[in-house]
Amino acid sequence: MARGHNAATIHSLVAAPGPLAPRRHRMIYKFKSAASGDVIMLGPHGDAMLRLLGRTPAAKGIVEPRDMPSAIAALRAAIEEAERRAAAPADGQADAQADARGEAEPPVSLRRRLWPMIDMLERAAKADVPVVWGV
Repeated sequence: MARGHNAATIHSLVAAPGPLAPRRHRMIYKFKSAASGDVIMLGPHGDAMLRLLGRTPAAKGIVEPRDMPSAIAALRAAIEEAERRAAAPADGQADAQADARGEAEPPVSLRRRLWPMIDMLERAAKADVPVVWGV
């Protein structure tokens, strides 16, 4: 599992493309587990989330119950790091760039984006069942 999360990976999860953004990446991840409902993520967000888990993004995969505690810890650590960075004083340049691009709404927080996956992993770990995608 990856320690010390890459700022670009975290940013890719937080800075979601707007509805008018070009659709370069059309893959959709559908994470499944017998312990919960499905979690669906757009390709770039699923790729970034898998990188936070120390995995290479792939069309198919599995998180075994024995790996879930470390996966949950990695996602929570990434959330804490993103929130710590967001709380740091900014130079205003990012806000000016967002305004220039016409982004009126703030990006979705990492906490909100990853909460469904953390919930799925916690339920799957408790039920001792895997989380799979692409199958």
